[in-house]
Amino acid sequence: MTKSPTTLGILLFGATMLIFFVVYYFFSGITYFDTSLKVNAFVLPIFYALAAFWSVKSRWNDHRMGFREAFKRAFTPMFIGGILSIVSIFAFLNYIDTDAKKLLNYQYVQRQKSELDKEYYSAKKILKHQKDIDELEQKYQEGLQRFDPKTVKGKDMLTASHFSGYFAAILIFYVVLSVFFGAFFRKKTMPEEIIEE
Repeated sequence: MTKSPTTLGILLFGATMLIFFVVYYFFSGITYFDTSLKVNAFVLPIFYALAAFWSVKSRWNDHRMGFREAFKRAFTPMFIGGILSIVSIFAFLNYIDTDAKKLLNYQYVQRQKSELDKEYYSAKKILKHQKDIDELEQKYQEGLQRFDPKTVKGKDMLTASHFSGYFAAILIFYVVLSVFFGAFFRKKTMPEEIIEE
């Protein structure tokens, strides 16, 4: 397999888009948002970590490197794969299939409401004092106002600014992982080498 971080990044982009379209074609029903969430949380990080590991390890096998080079070799494929994927998915949902975007936005709001309901009912079971129950009721009614059809109508979690925020959070993952691989695969200076210098 290739050792170039750029090529690995492009392959990672291809794998990400393949996963995106598998979820899009096979799960774009009532579980579309939940499935997308699970894939983004559990499947894609594994692919990105493996690509970063392979990028560093394949070079490390025949060339010892310092922290900076190991960091760069881990970060580059993840960054390329990630930025190309984010831009492509944004363009697809905002310009090609806007119905999928509407479905994701709707399911996002429904998930938030069900989380609010779950919190409310579980808290209601354990509260004993009327004052606490009244306070819970008030907070629940305030929370329900966020899901009023007029409030929800213009809600869009797939705008350019939201995608930028998602990518900023993803970049933190890339940096942390790259620091780990950079520290783990860096060339260790042996005591004999220090004496020879």
